Amino acid sequence: MAGLNATMGDDLPSLLLLPPPPHPATRLALNAAYEPPLKAAISKLKNAKTGKNGAILIVGLVSPILTGNYIRHKSLSWPHVQSLLADLYSIISVICVQLSVPTDIHAGPGSVDVRVVLVDHDLSKPLAIDSKPAIEPNNTVIINLSTFVSAYHPWRYILHTNNEPGYALLLTYLKLFEGIQTLKQSQIVVVDGGLAVSVGLPDSLQVSPQTITQPTVCLGGTFDHLHPGHKLLLTAAVLLLKVPDKGAPRPCQFIIGITGDELLKRKKYAEFVQPWDERAMNTIDFLSSILDLSKDGWKKSQNAQIIEDRIIKDHGELVAQFRNGTIEVRCVVIQDAYGPTITTENMDILVVSGETRSGGNAVNERRKDLGWRQLETFEVDVLDADGIVHKSSEARDFTQKISSTAIRKQKAQSHT
Repeated sequence: MAGLNATMGDDLPSLLLLPPPPHPATRLALNAAYEPPLKAAISKLKNAKTGKNGAILIVGLVSPILTGNYIRHKSLSWPHVQSLLADLYSIISVICVQLSVPTDIHAGPGSVDVRVVLVDHDLSKPLAIDSKPAIEPNNTVIINLSTFVSAYHPWRYILHTNNEPGYALLLTYLKLFEGIQTLKQSQIVVVDGGLAVSVGLPDSLQVSPQTITQPTVCLGGTFDHLHPGHKLLLTAAVLLLKVPDKGAPRPCQFIIGITGDELLKRKKYAEFVQPWDERAMNTIDFLSSILDLSKDGWKKSQNAQIIEDRIIKDHGELVAQFRNGTIEVRCVVIQDAYGPTITTENMDILVVSGETRSGGNAVNERRKDLGWRQLETFEVDVLDADGIVHKSSEARDFTQKISSTAIRKQKAQSHT
């Protein structure tokens, strides 16, 4: 896990194991099931002793996400998965606002950097645990439980929910985890499992329209003080990558246009805008939580190799490779509304949010003028407080409190 750089106990990430969502997976049902364990986990880490960058919480949502009988022929329903991610990050954001916990990356003591990792596993089916877990990537960025166990370690705490699915998941996980890290009883923490009510038959992902993934995915943003809205956008976008086999002639590419420093000088509290290279490195740091797979876990960061780290006045680019060179992340400086989408013809997908939808339309108009094929556009849901019971004014307005502007404002006030 590049960027986690955790070698001491207080700096190690913690894991919250979440069982599959209730069905139907309405926002109200998700909040009832997941708000209590998330709040307990964030509260515990808020009050725990941490290093200078604060605590990291990996939320491992274990659920049957992928379809396909063969390891290299997996598929997913992107609308379903990105909606689930949006709901989770919305719940996390509301909790952090209510608890006054910063959740942007490297926010300092008292902060909890929450990162959601999707793990493909069906708890209702027996898992062969005779052999030692191994890292077996497929053609998507989503991994199975065995690979998750093999690549994500060591942990400070492992938290699990106090209900039947939570204990079943913990038992399976610990059987696979045996021999990877010696755990003290105090490191395994039970938290409130919430209320999970399922009505009727679960939604069948087998019949959900499956999304055609592509070799090149692009998006853009400022990514200043990387917060849950950014985490959602990056995670949803990277799910659209079609990952090639090891040894393929070229990797799939995730191209991220990050606004140049010059364009941000007129932002509110501009003196607290992070420089481009820091924003790019934080983006790579976060993505490593999803993409980096090494049997050494985050004790060694050999699988995420920064192969180019150049910040040049008129052109900057930072490139990182993951999973034995099958995935390449390119962070490029953008100085206009179009970025690399009108300088690089060979692209497949453009990811936008509700706030940047018009920009996506403008990009395709320019590409049409250039005689290039238009990009397939995918829109990520926005964070919202739908389904939150007993909404306070803070909960209703939480998106204003976790924005980059709000974070800069808070830093400005703390310096006065």
